[in-house]
This record gives sequence, structure tokens and C-alpha cells, in this order.
Amino acid sequence: MSSRRTSIVVLMSCLSVAAMGQGASQTSASAAKTQDVAAAVARMARVGSAVGPRFSPDGKWVSFISNISGAPQVWIVPAEGGYPRMVTNGDDPVTEQEWSPASDWIAVTIAPGGGLNTQVYVVKPDGTGMRLLTLGGKDNNGFDAWTDDGKQIAIDSSRDDPARRDSFMIDVASGGTRLVAKNPGVGSIDGISKDGKRALLSRLKSRGDNNLYLLDLVSGKDTLITKHDGVALFFGELMPDGGAAYIGTNKDRDLMAFGRIKFAADGTPSDIEILSSLGNGELDGLRLNEQGTMAALLWNVKGKTTLSLYDPAKNAHTYVTDLPGELAGGLAFSKDGSKLAMNIGGAAQTTDIWIMDVKTQRFRQLTFSPHPGVDLTALVKPELVTFKSFDGLELSGWLYRPKNQTGPGAYVVSFHGGPEGQERAPFRSDYQALLAQGIGVFAPNVRGSSGFGKRFVNLDNGELRVNGVRDIKACVDYLVNNHIADPKRIGITGGSYGGYMTMAGITEYPDLFAAGVDLFGIVNFMTFFQHTQPWMAAISTIEYGDPATQKDMLDRLSPIYKLDRIKAATMVQHGANDTNVPVIEAEQIVKTLKDRGVPVEYILFPDEGHGWRKVPNRIRSTVEMVRFFQEHLGG
Repeated sequence: MSSRRTSIVVLMSCLSVAAMGQGASQTSASAAKTQDVAAAVARMARVGSAVGPRFSPDGKWVSFISNISGAPQVWIVPAEGGYPRMVTNGDDPVTEQEWSPASDWIAVTIAPGGGLNTQVYVVKPDGTGMRLLTLGGKDNNGFDAWTDDGKQIAIDSSRDDPARRDSFMIDVASGGTRLVAKNPGVGSIDGISKDGKRALLSRLKSRGDNNLYLLDLVSGKDTLITKHDGVALFFGELMPDGGAAYIGTNKDRDLMAFGRIKFAADGTPSDIEILSSLGNGELDGLRLNEQGTMAALLWNVKGKTTLSLYDPAKNAHTYVTDLPGELAGGLAFSKDGSKLAMNIGGAAQTTDIWIMDVKTQRFRQLTFSPHPGVDLTALVKPELVTFKSFDGLELSGWLYRPKNQTGPGAYVVSFHGGPEGQERAPFRSDYQALLAQGIGVFAPNVRGSSGFGKRFVNLDNGELRVNGVRDIKACVDYLVNNHIADPKRIGITGGSYGGYMTMAGITEYPDLFAAGVDLFGIVNFMTFFQHTQPWMAAISTIEYGDPATQKDMLDRLSPIYKLDRIKAATMVQHGANDTNVPVIEAEQIVKTLKDRGVPVEYILFPDEGHGWRKVPNRIRSTVEMVRFFQEHLGG
């Protein structure tokens, strides 16, 4: 008996040791797999980009903004190709840069801590001589334009009144500043004539409605040139001689068209002359060459870019047929007009600088953003799908299906910001990271999105926002009814206004979502209006509602009062320096849920503002989001 008992004890001990070894092995394998996934996601988030090209006056160099150093900074590269050189090397992100048309100064806009209190500097192409031209405080500043002689720059700034963005001219040599236009709300100078006497001034009345003015920089007189009824948007550039402006306009029409306004000697404007339009797309951007002999036009056609060249002398368009990517922006002509630079990218390609020979319309790639460890050919390209909402309104969205998906699977519905933004299909490291883990992405354009005409973009204003929220369910219904998504494995995410839609989704439709990741979103409209920048609040009352007269409506639309409905696992990410959607929005969510004993994950980025501009923070955000959705949706 004692011998048998000893044998059993020895046997049990051996089994226990074996089980412990097996458990340790499984734990080690699981940890290794988690590390592998995190490393793969991090590689995706490190993929670089290059945007916003500008030629040097002699055409020999091109400046641009790239994030390959870890934060967006200014770089230059020979226009004929070569090794790029870094110009700025700070911790804070660069948001704009513009080479002087007559000197080796580059105007640079930098966002301290990633916030909206951007400041304007000038710097030499070799990185020396950097000087601050704005006040450097909490005021908000934006670079607008150089004068043709390179001696002055135009900026818009809230330095005199936090509720306004007024227009100023700054002497680059002395730093002397003079006010040239007071702007109710937000204003910007969109171009200056070669003689420095006239400027094209834009004033935003409210989100979705602005006017253009011809501004006399000598007398300070401004003349309204886009008088209209109802709402309309305008943008454009002034001809070099100041005799006309070429514009984008949706006045008296639904889709943005290309037009022209001519000016008499005294500045009296003609009526708007429509020069071109597309029945299935909107004008998305334009750039004039310095000779005034050509305009390059970008058209948004179902979320993709079409490029055309307009010759004013012939009143004729030429469409460029071989654009080497799905999306283009950042147009810039060389000084002699022979070359056109732009950034081009797509869902499965990096965004880089390309140069087009204007005469031959042939393209060559100038920058080659790094993507170490990421096979671009293996990335998923989305398909554009359409579906109906609750009231029959047709919506559309980009559907990213994981490779080898054979049945309903895990999906994340991702909402864009704005709300008057548009979901297009550039390279998205977060989307591709989710897809690589077997989680699909559906990125819709619900009512209120731009790119689909003036009527569509205004369908969610004020009281109508409830319909935009109801579109959330229509998106999920599309995925489920078409057997694309498993109804028990659906997540929701979005940044800025997309963060609002995330919180609205998990509170209004708690049974639809298993998990939600809110990225710097609004949760309480009243606190948003109280704490955002005053100029932002002033232009947002038509879009969202007026807190002075519509508090009840804003409260009804605010998810903060419905957090007790949440069933989805919840993550919140926010930047501590966000002055657009201040961090109090995130804090309210986290505190309320914790007080109720509801689990919530909170990630606060101390060195970011509205969104993630620094690569390490983008990596962390993406890694944590993918990990979170994997845990709650599977893959």
C-alpha cells in the first residue's frame, strides 16, 4: 500500500510538473504572439509620407513636409531627384510650409504640443536663421501668402481677439506687423497680386458658408465679390495682375464648379462666370501658375481625384489621364510654369511627391517614403459601396474586406471627422493593421459629409443631427443584411466628430456594438462650446446649434447623458493639448463610467493636440486600438 501510494504521489507530481510546463509554454507562446502582432502593427504605423510640395524660386529644389523623423518636419530635395535634406528638426509638428517666391526663406507654421496655437516662423533651407514672426503665445496663427517680392507674408491670427482670425501683413526683415482686415469669425488671404496692391480675402460666416472679398492692401477697403442668398462656399486664387480671380463655387448649384470673376480698375466685380463643372464630381482644388496662363484643377469624383489643366486664353480644358495614384493634392507650379508638383497616394501606396512635366503630362516620383517591413502589394484596397438609410437617402462607404474572408466576420465601422469631412481612401495604417489581423473596416460617408454636394453636406445641421446618428444603424444594417459582418462582432471608432459618432453609436444603439474606441471626440456639446477656441465656437452654431438659445437640443444630442446605456467595451484616446475638442470631453466619459463601475480604458497623450502627429504616438494609438478590438471582436 505504501509503495503504491508512493508511486501515485510521484505520478501526480510528474503530471503537475508537465501541466505547469505546458501552461508556461502556452503563456509564453501567447505573449510572443501578442508581441508579434504589436510589432506588425507598429511597422504599419511607421509608414512615412511626404506632402505639400513647393518649388524654390530657381526651380532647383522642392520643399515638403515629411514625418519620417518621427514628427512632421520640413525637408528639401533636388527637383531633379536626389537625397533629401532636413530643414527643421524640432519636437513640435510642422503643419504648413511655403518657399518664398523671391528668396531663400521658407515660411513655416509650427504647432506647439500639437495644439491649435500655431506660430509662424521663417527659416533658411539649410535650417539656419530660424525666426519667430508671431507672438508665440496662446493665440492661433496661420500662414496665408507671400508677396511676390518675398518681403512680406500675410497671416491670419487671433492675436487681437480670440473670437476672430484677423488678417495681418508681416515685414519679414523687421518683423513689423500691420492689421489689414478685421474678420468677423475666421478670415484668410488666399492670394496677393504681383504688385502687392490687391488680395483675395475669404471670410467664413459659419461652417459651410463663406464669402470672398477683393481687398485693397493700400487703403484697407474690401469689396464683396460673392454676394449670395442661402449658403454657399467659395475658394480661389487671384490672377497675378489682380484683374480677375479664378474660384471654386457652389453658389446657385449643388456641386462645386470652376468659375471666374473679373474686376474693373476700381475693383468692381463682374458676375461669376462658370467655366467648367463635372456632373458626377466637385472641384476640390486649384492652382494658378505665376504667368496666369494656366490653372491646374483637382476634381473629387466619388472620392478619387481627376486632374485637369485649364488654358484661359483658349478657354479650354485638358484632362490628365495617367495620374499615378487615386488621390492628389498640394498643387504647386515651378516659377517658370513648366513643372507641376503634387502629393499623390492611395490606399495601397505611400503618399509621396510627384513632378509632372506640364508639356508632356508625364510624371516622375520625387520622394520615396519608407515602409520597412510592409509589403505594399499585400495591402487591401477597398471597394466603394452604396446603400440606403432609414429614409431612403443613398449613402456610400469604403468597404475593406480582410483577405480570405469567407463568411460574416469581425468589422469596425469607422467615421470621419468634420462633420463636414469626407471619407476617401488614402493609406491608413490603422485600417491596414486591423485588416492584417482579420478585422474588416467599413468607412462610410453619412449625411453631412462633403464631396456629395451642398444639399447633402447640410442634411445634419442642428436638429437634423438625429438623422445623421440614425445613419449609424443603417451602416450596421448594410453589413449584417449582406452577410458581411457577424452581428455579435462589430466595433465602432472615429476621430474628432467621428469620436462623437462613436459615442452616439454605443449609447443610442447599445446592442449593435461589442466595442467602441473614441478618438478625441465631442461627448457634451455645451462643454465643447464652453472650452473650445472662441473662434471655433463662433463658426459652429449653425452646424451644431446655438448654446445660448438651443441648450435643450444640444443636451438631447449629447451622449454624455446616455452613458448608462453603454454595453460595449469602451476605450477613449485624447491629446492633452487639444484646444479644438478639449480634453474635458474625454474626462467626462472616463469619470462617469468609472463612477458607475463600468470598465473603460483611457489613453492620454501629453504631447499631442487634436490628433496624433508624432510617429511614436501614432504607433501606440494604433497598437492599443488593434489590441482592444482583437480582444473584444476576435479576428
